[in-house]
Amino acid sequence: MDALLQALVNGFLSGSLIAVPAVGFTAIFAILRYPSFAIAAYVSVGAYAGWLVNTQLGWGVPPTLAEAFVAGAIVALLCEHGVLRRLMPAGALTVAIASIAANLLLENVLRFFFGNDLRGFDLPITPDLVLGGVFIGVQQVWNLVLAVIVVALVFGFLMFTRFGRAMRAVADNPNLARLKGIDPARIAAIAVMLGGGLAGSGGVLLGLDTSIDPMTGYRVLLSVFAAAVLGGLGSIPGAVVGALALGLSEEIALLFVPATYRTAVGFVAILLILTFRPRGLMGEKAV
Repeated sequence: MDALLQALVNGFLSGSLIAVPAVGFTAIFAILRYPSFAIAAYVSVGAYAGWLVNTQLGWGVPPTLAEAFVAGAIVALLCEHGVLRRLMPAGALTVAIASIAANLLLENVLRFFFGNDLRGFDLPITPDLVLGGVFIGVQQVWNLVLAVIVVALVFGFLMFTRFGRAMRAVADNPNLARLKGIDPARIAAIAVMLGGGLAGSGGVLLGLDTSIDPMTGYRVLLSVFAAAVLGGLGSIPGAVVGALALGLSEEIALLFVPATYRTAVGFVAILLILTFRPRGLMGEKAV
């Protein structure tokens, strides 16, 4: 029972970290209608941007998250609208493939400047909390709180701001939104910056949980994509649900299979959902 409870806690905590970049991935897909796998590079860029200001300037975690959001948003805008947007007339598949190339390029730029060594954030060392035989890291709890705050801010932005409502309108019907005076190109830029910024903040949260290197984003790309598919591509609430479901399923799977097969759970999850529920757990239209 303790092992199961530990797996449930670990799954919920890891799923909450994946939820932040998964929401960013979904925000871009909902507006631009293609999967941007460059999201992995935005995660790594945000992680390194946060690491620099944390270790070199002594910034705390909240301002580090904000700075990583800005860095991810800027890089995403430059990449998506400076390069990938020009390929959109060729179709979503072409752009998706190009986004993989962009991810590899950005990953190697980071490798050129920072090398391949693992780097950790400057955080105080604290003992784990023990609750009824379940071990919970203090930093993991803070990461969960920060992830919840970030996702809540995104929902507030989408529900209560003019740009958020415009994003929802474009995601639902871009032609009708254009007739209402909404500029889809402008909304696309906002969606890209939001998605890249969330990925950057997610990179910091992942780095706070473990450590970072140029492949930090690449290692979670499958999980981010699987979470988006599980919840329903285009559904931001679905991305959160999918991330939590994936985190729980991966940790519970470790009770029955070796850790080397953990990533296979993501592939199985995608296969099952696409087979029995192609639109995901929460559809594909909602934002």
